[in-house]
Amino acid sequence: MIFRELNSLEVDRIIEMAWEDRTPFDAIDYQFNLKEKEVIELMRSNLKRSSFKMWRERVTGRKTKHGFTDQKIRFKSKNQK
Repeated sequence: MIFRELNSLEVDRIIEMAWEDRTPFDAIDYQFNLKEKEVIELMRSNLKRSSFKMWRERVTGRKTKHGFTDQKIRFKSKNQK
């Protein structure tokens, strides 16, 4: 499993990013080289069962978690210049 190479600070940051509504899986992949499937596995192994279930329900089908339409490298709000 690739996330075994991550330190505890990186795992904490990935979990934080995964919970954020506006942070897509593409951003996690860009920063930590973890695909969506690997993030799900990491979340499953680091959260309580009820918390993991709540997270999965929250992100399933959420457009903002599944990437940008134009695949920008820098992640920023459309309101920023």
